[in-house]
Amino acid sequence: MRILIVEDEPKVASFIRRALEEESYAVDVCPDGVQGRDLACEVNYDLIILDLMLPNLPGLEVLKGIRAQKVKTPILILTARSEIDQRVKGLDAGADDYLTKPFAIEELLARARALLRRASGVTSGILQIDDLILNPITHEVTRDGQRIELTSKEYALLEYMMRNAGRVLTRPMISEHVWDLDFDTFTNVIDVYISYLRNKIDKGRKHHLIHTVRGSGYTIKAADA
Repeated sequence: MRILIVEDEPKVASFIRRALEEESYAVDVCPDGVQGRDLACEVNYDLIILDLMLPNLPGLEVLKGIRAQKVKTPILILTARSEIDQRVKGLDAGADDYLTKPFAIEELLARARALLRRASGVTSGILQIDDLILNPITHEVTRDGQRIELTSKEYALLEYMMRNAGRVLTRPMISEHVWDLDFDTFTNVIDVYISYLRNKIDKGRKHHLIHTVRGSGYTIKAADA
């Protein structure tokens, strides 16, 4: 899943970015309000973490600009404890949640998981397709009770596919959600990682879950779907 951080304090942005990347999220960072608004409207992010105190365009105006463009991406705003009125205005303007500074990174990660879960329509924190189970909190993946070891990028790809089970995912869709702005869309990296997942999840099993949709992309679905 791909997340945008709009935060002008380098240490805070770096701290959040490292924590999210350790959880296998693809992360873009922007220190400027205008650029952050434009990125949020141009790129299909899964979550936006938005500071309210930004140069060139205040966070509240960034938020209003995003929602004015009908972008429905969940937005978590970061505020100082003294900015109660700003938190209220942010929620009224379309933010989905807020977190006050200073904050515990564990709480930010939990709130991010909750917003991503809500946006994907998953009521439980556990993702499951047939006997394939993914736990977003522990990052444990099992099939038929057997643990499957995945790299960070393999896990990110599998989580995105499982959150969109049954949908045909094109290569541009996958690159938008699993890789960051530096990704070279002209490579065959996505096909390579799909192959890695197939070898670990489907190889040697009677029912395959990952399927190629010729001319379109890939999908993951239950055997009887």
